[in-house]
Amino acid sequence: MGTLHEKSEKNINIGISDEQRGKIAKELGNLLADSYMLYLKTHNYHWNVTGMNFQSLHAMFEEQYTELATAIDDIAEQIRTLGHFAPGSFKEYSKMTTITEEEGLPDDRTMVKKLQESNEAVIRTARKVIPLCEEAGDEASMDLAVGRIAVHSKVAWMLRSHIQ
Repeated sequence: MGTLHEKSEKNINIGISDEQRGKIAKELGNLLADSYMLYLKTHNYHWNVTGMNFQSLHAMFEEQYTELATAIDDIAEQIRTLGHFAPGSFKEYSKMTTITEEEGLPDDRTMVKKLQESNEAVIRTARKVIPLCEEAGDEASMDLAVGRIAVHSKVAWMLRSHIQ
């Protein structure tokens, strides 16, 4: 028996085959896992950042994790519109994510670098959704993935600029 997120609803007729919806939902699940793990990492850094840049980083990290909280909901709901159940446990996410979990707390500069790298990882994951959406004609999922690429590209740029 498959995991919860591999189960799907039947009798959905939105012009996208069951197989295509399944492939898109799987890749969106990976995007959800990466986004959630980035949310967790960003929130952790928000709570625990120290140093001369405390105030600016504390505020920037809060802005980033707040935006991610909304995005996570949007991604999960898009998976549901495709008739699949969204993954929602750390156990599932840890198997699906490309984001590495932290042990210990890095210094503020390393936090920024790790968040830059993690945002770039989310971009790579989001890019994998697009060809599947193009093939299936799933504009809604494609729009979501493109939007996530835009957000994470800007965040990665800001983080890179912060440490240059």
